[in-house]
Amino acid sequence: MTKRRFWVFIEQEGGKVHPVSWELIGVARDLASQVTDETEDTEDEVVVEGVLLGQDIEHIAKEALNYGADTVYVLDSPMLKHYRNCPYYKNIASVARKYEPEVFLMGATTLGRDLAGAVATSLGTGLTADCTKLEMGEVKGAKKKLLLATRPAFGGNIMATIICRKHQPQMSSVRPRVFPMPEYEADREGEIVYEEICIDDEDVQACILDFIHAKGESVDIEYADVIVAGGRGMGTPEGFELVEKLAAELNGVVGASRPCVDAGWISYAHQVGQSGRTVRPKLYIAAGISGALQHKVGMQNSDFIVAINNDPNAPIFEIADVGIVGDLYEVIPEMIEQVRAQKQQEKEDLA
Repeated sequence: MTKRRFWVFIEQEGGKVHPVSWELIGVARDLASQVTDETEDTEDEVVVEGVLLGQDIEHIAKEALNYGADTVYVLDSPMLKHYRNCPYYKNIASVARKYEPEVFLMGATTLGRDLAGAVATSLGTGLTADCTKLEMGEVKGAKKKLLLATRPAFGGNIMATIICRKHQPQMSSVRPRVFPMPEYEADREGEIVYEEICIDDEDVQACILDFIHAKGESVDIEYADVIVAGGRGMGTPEGFELVEKLAAELNGVVGASRPCVDAGWISYAHQVGQSGRTVRPKLYIAAGISGALQHKVGMQNSDFIVAINNDPNAPIFEIADVGIVGDLYEVIPEMIEQVRAQKQQEKEDLA
């Protein structure tokens, strides 16, 4: 029996897993289900497997099984306690050559973007970065379904589907929050396999002396439940003061479109869109944002979208659940007052 392996790199730092890892296990399970029809007349088995590097990380491997992995390959060593490109990519490439995965997915995080290209180069395969859609599909001339990896191209003006016809693994990186989180199954079981480290620490040319943590603004926008985002339609950077007030009332965070960041109105940490963050909040309020494709690809999967814009023909209204045509400097203060009134009413009801 041969195995068709769908791999996911499980990213962790300091024993804390980046949620995109679990999102990708869910994606891998979906991709694997799309090729099961090809194995009906063969003895092939389709499996979803994780690759995990670090030190003292067995608990993470068990958690990966709970999220849907059938097997987790673990490389556990003091050398791998902190991320360094060389030992990570060389060990991953060594294990990949041993098991020959068909598809290999990584998160398009800061770490993942640094690592994915090195792994792909080492394995002599291609890499489609920042994908927004993945599926296994029929390709003319191919004996089996191939990974169809779709991503924005030419500044977000078109969506390109890229196929790696001649090399394996077919690799893609995916931004956090593009796909939903799979269900956690506490009683789910699988196999944990410990692999040998392929290089010695003295073979690594870079060493970590110390960590200097950046001071200043830290915004966790990717996994926020509520985002109030401002766009160029605000007219001035002072408009973000109003956006911040509404976000505070809703216990949310502030987002922004690229023109506001480019103009220096707000920092890049708040940018939503193709060149910023991909978000999937329960509520997304877009104030003064026209809705160009570059922005929409970063927030269109929000559970509920409210758009505020003076232009009734603004593209943002095409994906909004509720559209308000009006002056945001009149609409947002009214929204703030109504939220405050609702909170006061709830307090009185509880009293």
